[in-house]
Amino acid sequence: MSVLNPPGGSELLALEAAARRRGSGLPAESLIGTWWLDQLWSRQGAQQDTTALLLRGIGACLAITANPQTQGPNDPALLLRNSVQLGALTLQFSGPGWLQGKRPLLRFRFERMALLWGERELWHGVLPEPTEQHMPFFALIASERSGDQGWLAARGRGGGLAAWRLRPSGVRG
Repeated sequence: MSVLNPPGGSELLALEAAARRRGSGLPAESLIGTWWLDQLWSRQGAQQDTTALLLRGIGACLAITANPQTQGPNDPALLLRNSVQLGALTLQFSGPGWLQGKRPLLRFRFERMALLWGERELWHGVLPEPTEQHMPFFALIASERSGDQGWLAARGRGGGLAAWRLRPSGVRG
């Protein structure tokens, strides 16, 4: 495992077990950046190479920024944008995010969906707020970074495990 490469499946499961016991200790500041999908595993632990390859091919990316409108402890500290891109066409979902609990969980709610052609917005819509039991999250496992390189691993609400690589926002793939 290095700052450049996320851990493999068995290493990642060991890190997850440790995060379940002690928490990952990842603060909100360590999540800031543009994270490009690298690897996927199913709920059962099978590597999902084909799905990961497809998602990398369409530039699956999770951008996390600090929320400039945060004024108090109950305000979301982060803004998330999840997107895929095919040529100049981008589909993105965006909304607030916050850390919750000891592990912690990265909870979020996508409030807006947009379709863009390059920088030009073609369409946007407002998404309904999910119920508490359907609120999406990532259970944070581990992260390592140095400057503009690094990786982040988390398990999603649906049970899948994902590893992302940190990349400068202008760089795809």
